[in-house]
Amino acid sequence: MNTKIALSTLALTLLPMTALTAHANDTAVTNLNNLLKNTKSMTANFSQTTKAGGKSQSFSGSMAVERGNKFRWDTKSPSEQLIVANGSSMWVYDKDLQQATKQSVNNQVGDAPALLLSGDPNQITRNFTVSQPSKGKNYYVLKPKSSSANFRDLSISFNGGKPVMMVLNDSIGQTTSIRFSNININKNIPASQFSFTPPKGVDVINQ
Repeated sequence: MNTKIALSTLALTLLPMTALTAHANDTAVTNLNNLLKNTKSMTANFSQTTKAGGKSQSFSGSMAVERGNKFRWDTKSPSEQLIVANGSSMWVYDKDLQQATKQSVNNQVGDAPALLLSGDPNQITRNFTVSQPSKGKNYYVLKPKSSSANFRDLSISFNGGKPVMMVLNDSIGQTTSIRFSNININKNIPASQFSFTPPKGVDVINQ
């Protein structure tokens, strides 16, 4: 078969599929944006399971996020770790290691699940491609556009307008599932929840 004819036929076949896909993705982005825009702030308990190589590890704790890149991710079990961001800087404090690391927070939606919930929903399309695998289901899959992202895809599920579960597949084959419970949406969160001062004697690292 003539190569040019074959390519033309393929192009004509794919054109309507491309149009449908673009429309579907636009709808998915709109639906997800609407859900995230309605979440100005959120507090919840979380249970997190990471699986890799046939082994799994579980964590649990509490979290709080607020629009404007403010979040608090407080892991209590099996070991204590605290991640706090105030909109411009982020602290990661490991109690066992007696170490606190400070770094800047990207103003756009970042790679972390907490940043997805606390960032600007309108920036999603700049950083991710979005799909909604099941029509009518509030379940979305986001794939980062950046080749330097540390995960392959992220899915987020909603129930009653609330984010209830996130699943992250990273670049080294690990799958992390996060389930939220005792969810409170759009309640006032004290500013102190998003501030952190390293305890005395802790090793501080600035990145």
